[in-house]
Amino acid sequence: MRASDVSQAALAFAVAMTAWSATQAQTAAAPAGEGLEEIVVTAQRRSENLQDVPISITAVRGERLEAAMAAGMDVRGLSGRVPSLIVESSYGRTFPRFYIRGLGNTDFDYNASQPVSLVYDDVVLENPVLKGFPVFDLDRVEVLRGPQGTLFGRNTTAGIVKFDSVKPGADTNGYAKLSYGRFNNVNAQGAVGTRLGDKAAVRISALYQRQDGYVDNVLPGGTTKDRFEGYEEFAARAQLLLQPVDTLDVLLTGQVRTLDGTARLFRANVFTRGQEGLNGNFVRDRVSVDGKNDQSVNSWNLSGRLTWDLGAVRLVSVTAYWEGDSTSVGDVDGGFGASFLPPALTGPGYIPFTAETRDTVPKLKQFTQEVRLESKGDGPLSYQGGVFYFDETLRIVSENYSTLGDPNNAAGGVNIIVSQRQASKAWGLFGSLTYKLTEDFSVTGGLRYNNDKRDYGVVRSRDTQFPNFLQNPLGTVNRNVSADNVTWDLSAQYKASEDVNLYAKVAKGFRAPSIQGRILFPPATATPLESGVTVGRSETIMSYEAGVKTTFLDGRGRFNLSGFLYDLKNAQLTAVGGGVNANRLINAKNVRGYGLEADFEIKPVPELLLTAGISYNHTEIRSPGLTTAACGAVRVDSFPNVSLCTILDPVVVPAAPFSPAIVNINGNSLPQSPRWIANWTARYGVPVGDGELYAYTDWAYRSKINFFLYDSVEFQDKHMLEGGLRIGYKTDRFDVAGFVRNITNDSSAVGGIDFNNLTGFVNEPRVWGIEAGIRF
Repeated sequence: MRASDVSQAALAFAVAMTAWSATQAQTAAAPAGEGLEEIVVTAQRRSENLQDVPISITAVRGERLEAAMAAGMDVRGLSGRVPSLIVESSYGRTFPRFYIRGLGNTDFDYNASQPVSLVYDDVVLENPVLKGFPVFDLDRVEVLRGPQGTLFGRNTTAGIVKFDSVKPGADTNGYAKLSYGRFNNVNAQGAVGTRLGDKAAVRISALYQRQDGYVDNVLPGGTTKDRFEGYEEFAARAQLLLQPVDTLDVLLTGQVRTLDGTARLFRANVFTRGQEGLNGNFVRDRVSVDGKNDQSVNSWNLSGRLTWDLGAVRLVSVTAYWEGDSTSVGDVDGGFGASFLPPALTGPGYIPFTAETRDTVPKLKQFTQEVRLESKGDGPLSYQGGVFYFDETLRIVSENYSTLGDPNNAAGGVNIIVSQRQASKAWGLFGSLTYKLTEDFSVTGGLRYNNDKRDYGVVRSRDTQFPNFLQNPLGTVNRNVSADNVTWDLSAQYKASEDVNLYAKVAKGFRAPSIQGRILFPPATATPLESGVTVGRSETIMSYEAGVKTTFLDGRGRFNLSGFLYDLKNAQLTAVGGGVNANRLINAKNVRGYGLEADFEIKPVPELLLTAGISYNHTEIRSPGLTTAACGAVRVDSFPNVSLCTILDPVVVPAAPFSPAIVNINGNSLPQSPRWIANWTARYGVPVGDGELYAYTDWAYRSKINFFLYDSVEFQDKHMLEGGLRIGYKTDRFDVAGFVRNITNDSSAVGGIDFNNLTGFVNEPRVWGIEAGIRF
């Protein structure tokens, strides 16, 4: 079936479902108390029923969230579990990269700017060191699709992933659970909350996760016996709620995280020239690498949220300070030896030269402050407005290693050191109001002024130890960027009936300018088509969206559908690799995207709950003449100038020794942007004794993705389907279950390394185990 036929079929299904649910809303009835629970979200900075919010939004919570995070999974477990959402990382449990409606950033440097913002308890987390904070003791995760430039501001052109933790309450409550599974996987977490007299409450949460490495290093000669993909992680959160008077709440929060383990495992030449998919070099539990591999992260924060009832309005102040450090070293070539050595001393496949890098963040500090006033009344007008301030300082040190001691490297030592420093400041003024013109029709409008400034400096040193590749040592390079912009949104919502809401929205978003200077390998005389220090000018997006939100069968069913179209102007894109292990920022004149998203949930009988979600995303780069380097894997020994990947784009400049081809990418889709994402779950429970015996299964599918801006036969993955199953027995207090994740043991490439061979990395393996929990 052609893609156009599939999209038409999906649209027809969505329209039919909308019409059917609207009919059922008026004709069907069900016994009270057997319907779906109301989903409360804070997408508009106030608590609302999800069905009443004029935004394409999905909330993940309860068993659905627990299943995605089973067996110690990190935030990547959300990928594909929500329409239009992909989460991936070339660092493993750190540095998650989010994509919504096809918009994201494949940049692997620590100062990368993302068009998807992550907001944790009303605090934006800008740097990837912070974005990987573990998922535990959460009330829900909200995925807001489309630009959110009014209430959340800069760098939200694609949307927001929003985490809301469980807060201290009036009652004593908590939970504890422990699971043990394959690879000696341990996942232990718990929380307890209670009142401290009449004026205070506290909640303390903690998480411990570990896993043994399950990938053996079978390096020839048996000199290395490392095992990879293991980790040990701890995180904790303490919250103190003070209520000195009835009109004042002060919530103080402290969090900490430590992670030690191995970095993402790169696998040399797991793709074959001219063929799609993983080849015979891929064996999930074996690699042959001669480089280092380790990773650590430390972060902590203190924050305070003040809510003061001033009568007609409410004052809210959110202050947060985060600090962190991180280091990660990996074998970038994914193999051992080099092509100039005897065949038995190099592999698997063609390894032109060794490549190991360590990226370290010795210092990261982030301070944010937001103050806003919001209305309280129940009248036709509601409003909010305020000011936001952001201040970040960041240092990055990148190092190149060689453990081989080949002629181009200092034996066993550091060859090149690149030190980056970055200071970013931003502030914004915003306001939003909603007015009910009639009981059933309301309009919402918002406006925000954004001001952004970034100072950047980079220095490369000790590169004289790399004489055959790098000439003319590079000193210090400084760059400064700044921009201001006005973003806005306007939406209308019509309540067609008690169970059907229609909405339409238009919004403008803004992403601040970025600087990229990962100059670990490029020469000092780098041309714009190579790398060097590059600047991505600010981008803006115009997004148009309309949708319907319905409930039916007397609240036993929900169906939400949205369609969207956007134009991203001056789009910031990242050209990854292409002959040098670096990133280069480019601006495309335009990126066009359109598609649809649907969420479906039904409880036909009290014992059965079914959910499903689907999205279709079409993205297209519209920038005639836009070029990038393609396929850095160029063979230069017995087959001079032969690219190791099959380029599908028009070649502007052919490949040459140590120089990849330059290709035109106009008309290409964006990387990590599948046309189709689908997810579905089913839960069935049978009463037994004082509890129930239940089974829960969840599945996530995504269609073909490209890893880079250019198209090739090799650097892509056709599709991925992962499923999970949980069978257990639970009462009001206890829950004991067995579980399996990636039950079919799907093996799919999720990313590639465009450097000196056909290296890639893959999804997580099948994991099974048992879990016991208690609630009180």
